[in-house]
Amino acid sequence: MARPRTAATPRRGAMVQSKDRATSSVAARRAVLKRISDEGIEHVLFWFTDLEGHLKSFAITPSEMKGALDDGMGFDGSSITGFNRIEESDMVAIPDPSTFQVMPRATDEHGHEYGSKVARMICDVVKPDGVPYDGDPRYVLRQALERMRKLGFDTFNVGPELEYFLFEDDKDTKTLDEGGYFAMTAQDAATEVRNDTIHALETVGIPIEYHHHEVAPSQHEIDMRYADALAMADHCMTYRLIVKEVAAWHGYYATFMPKPLFGENGSGMHTHMSLFKRGRNQFFDAKDEHNLSDTAKSFIAGLLVHAREMSAVLAQWVNSYKRLVPGFEAPVYVAWSQRNRSALIRIPLYKPGAEQATRAEIRCPDPACNPYLAFAALLHAGLEGIEKGYELPDEMTTNLYRLTEGERAERGIVALPGSLGEAVEAMAGSELMQKALGEHIFPRYVELKRREWNEYRVQVTEWEKKRYLSSL
Repeated sequence: MARPRTAATPRRGAMVQSKDRATSSVAARRAVLKRISDEGIEHVLFWFTDLEGHLKSFAITPSEMKGALDDGMGFDGSSITGFNRIEESDMVAIPDPSTFQVMPRATDEHGHEYGSKVARMICDVVKPDGVPYDGDPRYVLRQALERMRKLGFDTFNVGPELEYFLFEDDKDTKTLDEGGYFAMTAQDAATEVRNDTIHALETVGIPIEYHHHEVAPSQHEIDMRYADALAMADHCMTYRLIVKEVAAWHGYYATFMPKPLFGENGSGMHTHMSLFKRGRNQFFDAKDEHNLSDTAKSFIAGLLVHAREMSAVLAQWVNSYKRLVPGFEAPVYVAWSQRNRSALIRIPLYKPGAEQATRAEIRCPDPACNPYLAFAALLHAGLEGIEKGYELPDEMTTNLYRLTEGERAERGIVALPGSLGEAVEAMAGSELMQKALGEHIFPRYVELKRREWNEYRVQVTEWEKKRYLSSL
């Protein structure tokens, strides 16, 4: 675990000069200090993520906050997965004042809150000289957004739909109900858990559009209102923590594991995307039969062309590929359509007057990804399509699961990787993913995922013992 310590004095001038301090105005920092004082905050959590999207956190006291806002807080980067080696391990976490939020607290049976009053801030990670650290996933997303701006767009809006399961504990997969999609309250044992989760999310500034029971037993979905990609990646990290904490308050365990139950649907993170310029959606064209602009078509074509290369980031775990199989509503084949949910990319139907809502939805990501890297990869793939003028193939209206392998080959339809091992090798040879993740993260990420795959593939599973032990 990272060991927090205050940044050394010689670093301070460099800290203030960091290019990524644009949002850290004097007024914003003063507003944070005022809220800490006015609201009686006892601790402030500084958050950032490792390469795989695990949330990392350390706490500081209010008395240290002024210096931390000005200069950041130092920590040992060699203890963070994918960060620097021990001989170059000094890192500094710079808190983003715009992300300051007071965290929700548990309540007793009378509705009274208890526990310490804690706030959190999401950090950018920099080197001791103040230069942004290229191993920071948040910086990778910032770089993707900078490429977008250079191409003339100003906003990449993202709306992910994170699904998750609630179990009795973290030792087994005993479900709380047998409800299905949009199950009524009587079949949905966790309605109150979801209600409390929504309240907690809204208290930290995350607007919620709707929520419901999902297809599998004890599976749920709470949908956040779309936001720009950086804010949404921050929201996703907060969402995952709050979902787990509220479940724990109720005595349950929440998991974002993509496929915890055999024979049931897994948990996805269908992600809606659109590009804006000066407040106008650049994906909409009233004259097109699908209401898609040339920009949208090239963006979607980029997602399709690079889908296999991105897979190891959008679905980054061995278990992710237990979800990405035919028959469980998860996409497997690289194609696009308006209504066909067997396709990788879906275009939600246009409603008159809702031009701003025109968007593309990619259905392969799962909620256990690193959202900073996932959104960066998606944006780079789409921009690659725009920059190089990729042409969108014909819409696929046929149920792809019903086609034979030969019929899919005739139509030029390829499948997503069938395993993490296949996905990593597709990524390893990708120039786009090297560009998206950068010189630091790309090789380390490939190494991490190859190691995970190799550890998994040599395991002897219970399925193998039952299948072979008595007959071979």
